[in-house]
Amino acid sequence: MNALKIIINGLVKENPTFVLTLGMCPTLATTTSAINGMSMGLATMAVLICTNTVISLIKNITPDQVRIPVFIVVIAAFVTILQMFMFAYAPDSINKSLGIYIPLIVVNCIVLGRAESFACKNSAFSSMLDGLGIGLGFTLALVILGSVRELLGAGSIFGMVLLPETTNILLFVLPPGAFITLGYLVAIFNRVMPK
Repeated sequence: MNALKIIINGLVKENPTFVLTLGMCPTLATTTSAINGMSMGLATMAVLICTNTVISLIKNITPDQVRIPVFIVVIAAFVTILQMFMFAYAPDSINKSLGIYIPLIVVNCIVLGRAESFACKNSAFSSMLDGLGIGLGFTLALVILGSVRELLGAGSIFGMVLLPETTNILLFVLPPGAFITLGYLVAIFNRVMPK
């Protein structure tokens, strides 16, 4: 597979949010704003890239009987490193808003699914690109979802006020707004993208 095709595959054909509908817990919970969506997406993308690369490198020395536990240990190691990095360098507002969802990347079915379906069958470079493509697709979906929810619920995008306060619809920054917005975005994505 060529590099661009692998990346585009993660953005469009196998987009984890709009096509595969995987990882819905962080998708719905962290997208109250565009910055939260982007932060969660980038965190997941970093773990995906590192995990896919390492799993591809150790696939031949990992016995089939312990394959899944080994994958989870690798994912947990990178999530722990990411969490330490975020505690040290990310703004407190990001750490507070993402909260428990960063450690839960360990059990995110996107990460484990890509390790099982792609990384353990392909080269390290292809696996890294797959992590990048799937991560970009996930990040893009979270940013779009967060932007729509923030715009309709708070009248802003990335904190920049675009609509007057009188047009804000509180529903969109609450949990039901996540489901409604995601439903419409999935419908639009499926309508626009070729089958």
